[in-house]
Amino acid sequence: MSGLVDALVILAVVVLVIVRQFRARRIAADRSWWIVPAVLVVLALREGGVIDSHHPTESVLLLGAELLIGLATGAGWAWTTRLWTAPDGAVWSRSTKASVLVWIVGIAVRVGLFGLGAALGVRQDSSALLLALAATLLVRSGILVLRSKSLDPVDRQSAAYGVGVPLPSRKEHV
Repeated sequence: MSGLVDALVILAVVVLVIVRQFRARRIAADRSWWIVPAVLVVLALREGGVIDSHHPTESVLLLGAELLIGLATGAGWAWTTRLWTAPDGAVWSRSTKASVLVWIVGIAVRVGLFGLGAALGVRQDSSALLLALAATLLVRSGILVLRSKSLDPVDRQSAAYGVGVPLPSRKEHV
């Protein structure tokens, strides 16, 4: 893919993921939560160019730092996400204001890392960013699934007033 297409794919994925996470979403621990990160890894690796052949050591170090930032961002995002159990036992999540801060810090550190790479003369492809985004999403999803399994199901006796009470049937007029 060209650089513009890569940038548009990255932007679309980030916007989609962020917007979706600020709405209450049901967590399904049995679903394939790792598919989107796997697709991003395939997109990143199929083009090649992850490592700059003229600066291999610096390029590998920058890639490693990018992946560590992605892992840290995913973990921070997962731990700042609010989880709760609904009366039916389903686990729901929603990102918080602290999650926004995690994203801002992660993006700022990535921009600084890109600047460092540019100063060193390392050619940086968007593949490293796609790999880091995949790491972020994979770690976040994995931690949320683990956190959701540790929640206790809602006790029916302590559920909110009216939960589980059948609605009155509609009266018929003769």
